[in-house]
Amino acid sequence: MKNLVEELQWRGLVHDIMPGTEEQLLKEPTSVYIGFDPTSDSLHIGSLVPIILLMHLRNFGHKPYALVGGATGMIGDPSGKSNERNLLDETTLNHNVEGIKRVLSKFLDFNATDAQAPVLVNNYDWMKDFSFIQFARDIGKRITVNYMMSKDSVKKRLSGETGDGMSFTEFTYQLIQGYDFYHLYKTHNCLLQMGGSDQWGNITTGTELIRRMSVDTDKEGKAFAMTCPLITKADGSKFGKSEKGNIWLDADKTSAYEFYQFWLNTTDVDAEKYIKIFTFLPKEEIESLILAHQEAPHLRIVQKKLAEELTIMIHGKEELENAIKASSILFGNATTEDLKSLNEQTFLAVFDGVDQAIVAKKEIEAGYGIIEAFASNGFLASNSEVRRALKENAISVNKQKVTESYTISTADLLNDKFVLLQKGKKNYYLLKIE
Repeated sequence: MKNLVEELQWRGLVHDIMPGTEEQLLKEPTSVYIGFDPTSDSLHIGSLVPIILLMHLRNFGHKPYALVGGATGMIGDPSGKSNERNLLDETTLNHNVEGIKRVLSKFLDFNATDAQAPVLVNNYDWMKDFSFIQFARDIGKRITVNYMMSKDSVKKRLSGETGDGMSFTEFTYQLIQGYDFYHLYKTHNCLLQMGGSDQWGNITTGTELIRRMSVDTDKEGKAFAMTCPLITKADGSKFGKSEKGNIWLDADKTSAYEFYQFWLNTTDVDAEKYIKIFTFLPKEEIESLILAHQEAPHLRIVQKKLAEELTIMIHGKEELENAIKASSILFGNATTEDLKSLNEQTFLAVFDGVDQAIVAKKEIEAGYGIIEAFASNGFLASNSEVRRALKENAISVNKQKVTESYTISTADLLNDKFVLLQKGKKNYYLLKIE
């Protein structure tokens, strides 16, 4: 077996690791699981790290299990949270579970048939018929309250360091997650759980439960734990967010263009860290890229490679090409045809924040004069200012220079509803036709 732990360590993906874990992964193909909380119907880039860990496991010959928390999602994980989560209703939860399954299927082939094929499981399947009394008798008696209260996620809440205490509901979370590990250990010989560093307490509760539950059996009861760091930005701000909110792994929530731009705009320090964490490029290539970047940081070599690799991984090569084309439209020599090639979501993302005006479609159908388009919508102060700009050859419609005689018609509509006006190189205005 190739050394997975060594690979993850140089990439900066190991935070805590239980003794014996590396030896187990070197000894034989090992079944490993990571859980995903269904708090939304998609996953954002904060979830990319556990997904990439599962992909590394697969690449190194181990068997990855992706667990969607249909049962634990009903409770809410208190780890890293200062207040009680709002409980989701069953309909919302089921919708979220299906959404997460769909996203995970983009990265892991759950239809593969080889011995180490990825497996997708939902803990609701084994928890739904578990009675409270049965769980309290068979599982609850194995772990003491003292042990559970020693976990940081519990201590901070109970001491008043964060929030207003903790309900019994959230207190039981680590025990239920611990049982998930035991169930996968018992039914699938799953020997290792991985997750973010905030999950260390929950994961080690699982290894302890496995040890204690195995006292009555012939099994050794040895299980392992490994966590990765929670990703942060160099300036201390939260990773995975832009000014508009989370960067999602679904194109209908975050366009390929916005996704590409997020990585392209990372700082030099973050880019050098992220290219190790979020790509599968070999060590020698990454070191070469970083060296080239440090010699000519203005070229943003690492950022471009990072943005390219991740956009292809999430959205595909064609969407990467569209994102690069869209990125060149604001400041490059784009054409009308380039504009027409953008879908509505990407078009709006590119021109987000640009001054807009609504124009009735009947006015466009009748022929809409270029002076009226600029002056009557307040884009320029007066007819004379528009004429002056036209004489200076500074006015464009859909990236095409026009004269005073130009009339905007339905032939100019982009995505059947937009016309892009421009004065000079950087001043854009958008007509929305309704």
